[in-house]
Amino acid sequence: MDRVRVLIVDEHRVFAESLATALSAEPDVEAVAAGSVPAATQMLDRSRAMGSPFQVVLLDTGLTSAAPAAAGEEGAAAGTAPPPGGAGGQAPEMTAVIDALHERFPALRPVMLATEDDAPVAARALAAGACGWIAKDSSLAQLLLVVRGVLRDETHLPPALLTGVLRELTRDRHHRSERQRLVESLTPRELEVLRCMLAGLGRKAVAERLYLSPHTVRTHMQNVLGKLGVHSTLAAVALARRAGIPPAD
Repeated sequence: MDRVRVLIVDEHRVFAESLATALSAEPDVEAVAAGSVPAATQMLDRSRAMGSPFQVVLLDTGLTSAAPAAAGEEGAAAGTAPPPGGAGGQAPEMTAVIDALHERFPALRPVMLATEDDAPVAARALAAGACGWIAKDSSLAQLLLVVRGVLRDETHLPPALLTGVLRELTRDRHHRSERQRLVESLTPRELEVLRCMLAGLGRKAVAERLYLSPHTVRTHMQNVLGKLGVHSTLAAVALARRAGIPPAD
C-alpha cells in the first residue's frame, strides 16, 4: 500500500514532531517535521529527487521564515527591503510562501494549521492555492480526514469559517481592479522587469535579457516594489499574478 507523505512545517518543533509521530502511526501515512520554510524546501527538493515526493504540506499560519525562491529565482530578491513586521505582516508572508511552494512543487497540496479561525487570512491562503484550513486543536481523526480529502482534490474549510471566507473572496474580486491599477502605473520598462520577475529570473539574468546593467535592473526592481506597495520580490510576483500579468516568454 502506498503511503501518503506529509511534511509538517512549524517553528514549534515539539508540536511538529509530536504531530508527525501521531500521523505516522497510521498505516497509510508517513509524516516528517521541519522547523522552517528553508528546511522544508530542502526536504521537498531531496524527496522529489529521490522519487518519493511529499504530497501534502501542513503549514503553520504563523510562520516567520522567508519564503523559498522559485526555480531560477536565485538572487532576484537582492537589494529589496525586508517584509514589514508587526501586525498585518503575517498573511502576506504566508501567501508568499504558498505561492512559492506552488510554483516550485505544483503537485504539492498545502493545508494551513491555525491556532485560531481567521476568515480574512483563510481567504488569502485559499486564493494563494491552499487546499484546506484546520485548527491545531482539532482531533487527529479530523486532520486525517483533511489530509486524505485534499488528495482527492477536495477543499476543506471549517463550516464556521465558510461565510466569512466567501465574503472575503467576493471582496477580493473588487480589490483585483485595484491591483490592476497599480500594475498600470508601471512604465513599459518596469513592466518588462516585472514580467521577468514572474518568469523567475534573477537580477543578473534580467540584466542580460534586457541589455541593462545590474544596477539599472536593481533600480527598476525597487521602483516596481514601491509602485506596487510591497516589500519583497515574492510579494510583487504574487500581486502581479493575481492581476493577470503573464510572465516573460
